[in-house]
Amino acid sequence: MGTAGTMLDWVLKKKVIDAKKIKMFVLDEADVMIDQQGQQDQTIRIQRQLSKECQMVLFSATYNEEVMKFASMVIPDPVIMRLKRNEESLDNIKQFYVACTSEEAKFDALCNLYGVISIGQAMVFCHTKKSAGWLAGKMHQEGHAVALITGESTIEQRIAVLNRYREGKEKLLITTNLCARGIDVEQVTVVVNYDIPMDVHRQVDFETYLHRIGRTGRFGRSGLAINFVDGRRTMEMVKKIEEHFGRKISKMEIDDPDSIEQAVAS
Repeated sequence: MGTAGTMLDWVLKKKVIDAKKIKMFVLDEADVMIDQQGQQDQTIRIQRQLSKECQMVLFSATYNEEVMKFASMVIPDPVIMRLKRNEESLDNIKQFYVACTSEEAKFDALCNLYGVISIGQAMVFCHTKKSAGWLAGKMHQEGHAVALITGESTIEQRIAVLNRYREGKEKLLITTNLCARGIDVEQVTVVVNYDIPMDVHRQVDFETYLHRIGRTGRFGRSGLAINFVDGRRTMEMVKKIEEHFGRKISKMEIDDPDSIEQAVAS
């Protein structure tokens, strides 16, 4: 188990691994490999070292045309198992949006939400390391138990923070897309998109949205996903998310505690 670059070094340069003896080759997060040209090339170079009898397995959150083209390069004549879009939209997660007028209004909305909803634990996603750090500092000032993980955190720091979070020592984890995939914490009941996920072209990143909200509603439980909207552009993004997944994202009146509780209970 390893990253594409390190695995390639172990196979070709250090020759620690004899690729011809590998019985199964698994490529997880194939859609991410597509976005990172270097990893795509490294993966193909590893694949060419494998025996013809080696079983190839690819996992991907989405299979658009680009991913399928890559898959056909790596796996000839595959058996394909796909989820229907309405199955991957996670029916056990209620989705809402909150209309905000400014960054301060977004912060106030998060505080209101935290004070009203009976939160097990929550994950709050920001677009940048800077905004995540700013938000964590503000929440600390308000007296909330907050954890923070960004790309600036070392591996040791990330592990320590996640362990504390899993133990319930902090109720709120503020992070970036770094934690959008592969983090399973059973007690997470709420995911907040403080910033709507965007790709490098500043368009809605549907795959990352799916991964983010998938941090709640784990193991068959119900979950809550709340998107903060701070203008016309982010409102259009919410509409595109609705269209893409075929699921209604209702408005939540964050200033009305009764409205919040009713929305959650409905």
